Amino acid sequence: MTWAIPCPAQSFLTIAGSDDHFPVRRIYCVGQNYAAHAREMGSNPDQEPPFFFSKPADALVADGATVPYPPGTDSLHHEAELVVAIGVGGAGIARDAALDHVWGYAVGNDLTRRDIQASAKKIGRPWDMAKGFDHSAPCGLLHPVSVTGHLTSGAISLTVNGETRQSSNLSDLIWPVADVIAYLSSLVALAPGDLIFTGTPEGVGPLVPGDQCVVEIEGLGQLTTQIGDKTG
Repeated sequence: MTWAIPCPAQSFLTIAGSDDHFPVRRIYCVGQNYAAHAREMGSNPDQEPPFFFSKPADALVADGATVPYPPGTDSLHHEAELVVAIGVGGAGIARDAALDHVWGYAVGNDLTRRDIQASAKKIGRPWDMAKGFDHSAPCGLLHPVSVTGHLTSGAISLTVNGETRQSSNLSDLIWPVADVIAYLSSLVALAPGDLIFTGTPEGVGPLVPGDQCVVEIEGLGQLTTQIGDKTG
């Protein structure tokens, strides 16, 4: 087979303690999966099932990278998240079997153009450009389940320039990882290489050029992102 143009580069995560890499196919994200965050965004967590949006795989950014402040916004926000990497695909996955599909876990940061998101919500339009922009998915080292086990609890926090902005526990997820996988797989067929950003706790807030943002999850370590100059 020949290609009309050069093939795009394969997006991947680096695996902790290994020279291997984890190829990434799709990035799914769960919206408002911590009760306090759902409330701070004006939603009722007791009434709403999980909902999802996507980021392109090439939005991934490695630990320690500098992310240029994106164009089209004056309100770039951080969102600390646990990331799940799918190793075994499937559709209609039962909750009791869902964790068997997990290859590993990582620390993520769902960067968001909040003003674009707010405008889209107000007039009922999609969020794509609020969530799926270039460099919008910083993600740290991928830790295999064989090392970490399945993470059902553990501290999750985010600091900006050393000041704590977000602090919670994975046990506070409204929809735990197994539920998220089961529900999402009822909507789309999951495949090896898919990532799921599982939602952020309360305390989301703005980032400006020069900020250093650090997300930490107990058992997974830290993800550090530097915010660079504005582009465009």
